[in-house]
Amino acid sequence: MTTPIQVPRSLLWLLGACLLAQLWTRLGDVEPHHVEAVVSVALVAILLDGGVHIGRRRFRTVAAPVGLVGLLGTVLTTAGVAVVAHTVLDFGWYPALLLGAAVAPTDPAVVFAVLGNHDIPGRSGTLLEGESGANDPVGIALMTALIAAGSVSAGALGDAAAEFGLQLAVGLAGGLLGALVLRPLAPLHPSLLLAGALALFGLTALAHGSGFLAVFVAGIALGDDVLARRPGSERVLARVSSAGEVVAFAALGLTVDPDVLRQSDVWGPGLVLGVALAVGIRPLAVGLCLARVALSGRERLFVSWAGLKGAVPILLGVLMLAEPVRDADRLYGVVVVVVLFSVLVQGSTVALVKPGPDPAAEPAP
Repeated sequence: MTTPIQVPRSLLWLLGACLLAQLWTRLGDVEPHHVEAVVSVALVAILLDGGVHIGRRRFRTVAAPVGLVGLLGTVLTTAGVAVVAHTVLDFGWYPALLLGAAVAPTDPAVVFAVLGNHDIPGRSGTLLEGESGANDPVGIALMTALIAAGSVSAGALGDAAAEFGLQLAVGLAGGLLGALVLRPLAPLHPSLLLAGALALFGLTALAHGSGFLAVFVAGIALGDDVLARRPGSERVLARVSSAGEVVAFAALGLTVDPDVLRQSDVWGPGLVLGVALAVGIRPLAVGLCLARVALSGRERLFVSWAGLKGAVPILLGVLMLAEPVRDADRLYGVVVVVVLFSVLVQGSTVALVKPGPDPAAEPAP
């Protein structure tokens, strides 16, 4: 008899790279900026594949809830984590907000990989896929805006909100415009589409927008065309995305210091936040965002529990290391512990909360 409990492979790549860095110390000296660049390229491939896989037709069925959970849900989760970190764990408000912004997004690499192993009936699977692609750009934009603000004050938070809004608006516009420009590439080789997505990412970032959001939006807009005009492209993009997942987690694993994780003021807060996120903060945020969405109780539980953390939260932790953020090593360690908890505990038990077939649906002939 097989067990539904399975450890996601991304955790193995992360821990394997961490162990390798301990055995070969030169690997552990990698610069955060270099890791950020490598993971960003990998995320472009992952988000493009995720957007193409969803496509316009599937996305229309969940557009409103994805927008709510991806934007409002990320902000609510950030605020919830910040409140727990400040009131329970005694972090200052600014580092508490940084922690919240880091661990709020779900991760497309982990979510796509885990959901790909299960047949998810109804809209909950598409909703989770859409959310994981949408809230990563939101979380990254929020983190960069908070780091630029540098503190918690009315003026600094106002500047952060303006920068946050600008990145999302430019990213959305860039994705829609980019889809028009990239559409002629849909029937051609998928490598050209990947190259176009990388160019779109870079150009949108130069325009002070979210390149990740632009790539995801363009992937959704182009998905149906790609699948209809060159069906084999989906398999190629899926393979590149899987390779991107390996590269992202391996690169991030090189930045993890086990000595830091062993400190009680790192693993302790990390476990507290991991549990609080899984059983309290995310279910409350998802419940508020999806209150008017037609989902069964089992589907709501599934969406709440399967909001897995992964490469993106760790990348946001790397951003803190790369910038002059006070006590960045400790904050980064806490983020890594939250991710390890999420991937190991939530990721390995997703099958236990998977919704069953809709009893109202007619059986197949």
